[in-house]
Amino acid sequence: MAPSSHSIRKTVEAYLGHHPDEHDALAGLLAALDGPADLTARATLPAHVTCSAIVVDRRGRVLHIRHRATGLMLTPGGHTEPGDPTLLAAALREVAEEAGIAPGALCLTPHFLGAPIDINVHDIDATPEKGEPAHQHVDFRYVFYLADDEPPVITLQDEEVSGAQWLPMSEVTSPTLRAKLLNAQLDGQPEPVNASAIIHDGAGRYLLHLRDANKPWIWEPGCWSLLGGGREPQDGSLHDTIAGSCTRRLA
Repeated sequence: MAPSSHSIRKTVEAYLGHHPDEHDALAGLLAALDGPADLTARATLPAHVTCSAIVVDRRGRVLHIRHRATGLMLTPGGHTEPGDPTLLAAALREVAEEAGIAPGALCLTPHFLGAPIDINVHDIDATPEKGEPAHQHVDFRYVFYLADDEPPVITLQDEEVSGAQWLPMSEVTSPTLRAKLLNAQLDGQPEPVNASAIIHDGAGRYLLHLRDANKPWIWEPGCWSLLGGGREPQDGSLHDTIAGSCTRRLA
């Protein structure tokens, strides 16, 4: 199931809480989210949602790939697909498809915790051979660090991509993204953003909870696991993460 208009709106509203000066730029998106159109569908015009993955290595460099269609060096990204449960998942899928970097080779940053660093509205030229008129992309850009010290081997999607390069943040091709990356001072050094609690009764038994099978976007839905979860923006420490998770699940 594609991301719902409700979930996209929540993401946009949270983003605007940090970037209130961009409200006018995203007003059209917010208005469209009130309508019946599926903004994640490529056929939705005059604008639809796309997602990009901003992959940062240990040296603070950002992965760019050269698209054959335009010849431009851009971060990996593209249109969502019906099987993408979240916009974040769409960004992960795109970097896996275009650069061959598996989701397990990436991790969230403690700065953004899966929230977009940038939501950029830009114009797309018409492509008559595809029957597409000029339109706009509303690109949700998510930052990831590499999980390992060394960059993974890049395996390009040959039919769409002709090259790859790690660029310093000062040379990131998108001006809005470049400014936000430099302002965030990302160092590429991963930190734990998930925590679990091991609770036992002294008799060799451990407390587990059953992950919701109806929420495919969560990790291992329908499986038994320790209490815990991902760090939330309001958590001052991983101890707060565990305490909040236990409270929600045991209340």
